[in-house]
Amino acid sequence: MLLDEAPPRPSASHHLNEGCQCVTLQRDVLRAAMANEIGDPAFWTTYIEPRPHLFADVAVFLSREQLLAMTRGVAAIEEVIALPGFRQAVLGRAPGRVHRSNGPRGAFMGFDFHLAPAGPQLIEINTNAGGAFLNAYLARAQQACCGEAERPAAGAERFEADVVAMFRAEWALHGGMGPLQRVVIVDDAPTTQFLYPEFLLAQRTLQQAGIAADIVDAVDLEWRDGALHAGGKAVDLVYNRLVDFGLDETRHAALRAAYDAGAVAVTPNPETHALYADKRNLVLLSDGAALQRLGASEELVRRLDFVPRTIEVSADNAAALWDGRKGWFFKPAAGYGSKAVYRGDKITRGAWAEVVAAGGYVAQAFAAPGERVVTVDGTAQRRKVDVRLYTYAGSLLMTTARIYQGQATNFRTPGGGFAPLLVA
Repeated sequence: MLLDEAPPRPSASHHLNEGCQCVTLQRDVLRAAMANEIGDPAFWTTYIEPRPHLFADVAVFLSREQLLAMTRGVAAIEEVIALPGFRQAVLGRAPGRVHRSNGPRGAFMGFDFHLAPAGPQLIEINTNAGGAFLNAYLARAQQACCGEAERPAAGAERFEADVVAMFRAEWALHGGMGPLQRVVIVDDAPTTQFLYPEFLLAQRTLQQAGIAADIVDAVDLEWRDGALHAGGKAVDLVYNRLVDFGLDETRHAALRAAYDAGAVAVTPNPETHALYADKRNLVLLSDGAALQRLGASEELVRRLDFVPRTIEVSADNAAALWDGRKGWFFKPAAGYGSKAVYRGDKITRGAWAEVVAAGGYVAQAFAAPGERVVTVDGTAQRRKVDVRLYTYAGSLLMTTARIYQGQATNFRTPGGGFAPLLVA
């Protein structure tokens, strides 16, 4: 900075995140809307109250420039993933199953960002990003707050219509003949999953559009007579919430067989995960020279400057990474849900030895999360924030923030949880 330059002025969104303590969430409105949608007056007490930190009481603010930078970033990544050279590079290291395109693009892609002073920084991409249905209701249950703020243009008003259109598009991309008739929402022991209430909202949305929908444990699927069955009925499309991204586990044999045979549309699927969410892809996305060798233009590479430098952890670079660990965040390449991740300034020697021995880790240049001041038990407390963009085929479906405390996002933080994004 030159001596006569003034330091950057904090944005309106920064001031609001620091000082606005308005409780924007109308929990009674949210409770009534969910109960009405499901047709169960006990929905809230059964599924939401036992998850006390699912929703934050406050909104998170960002500037219109930050929102625009993130949407442009998503578009740049979609351009890279469409490059034949990139696809060949990432699919070439994937199991054979991944090379069988199932057709669908991938429902509910999740692009996660930290709002750094220099601009949003991409932290990771997820293929079965959870929370979109919950956030649609959350966004509509907010009361006006702080006159400088307005809601982002993205999402809540058209959410259900866009979701139905998305699933019908995935069915068409699969080559489905006739209308989409039956969807199953699949996970392992779905009723025990933290986001099970979202499965119920997704089921109801599809049913209201005239599409039969069931929530199914993956072990209850059957592969017979050339079709995937659930509850004795053939399935058109699987909305896949499994974290077995390659469908490799024995208990997923029926779904794997149907997918390999091309007998059912699966979204997201192993190909989608390999192209977008394998964290080794961040190594390529942050390496301009490598991208240019794969066919990216100089202009496209410049547009990817929001991807923090990422490298694979190996025995060769382990010592250097340990010495500079405070500048890195360590993640398993096939990880999910912030499991087995380590912030460099917090990792112990024992944990580092396990990371190196396990293999399959990447080191990502540390990008500090944004912050939000919240009131907990009458006291102002500082919390971390990340931002998620839910997309389909590059188009924005929904935005949300997650307020948390600790190394990575969680839903165990007082004052934390999903929070709507407001533009200021």
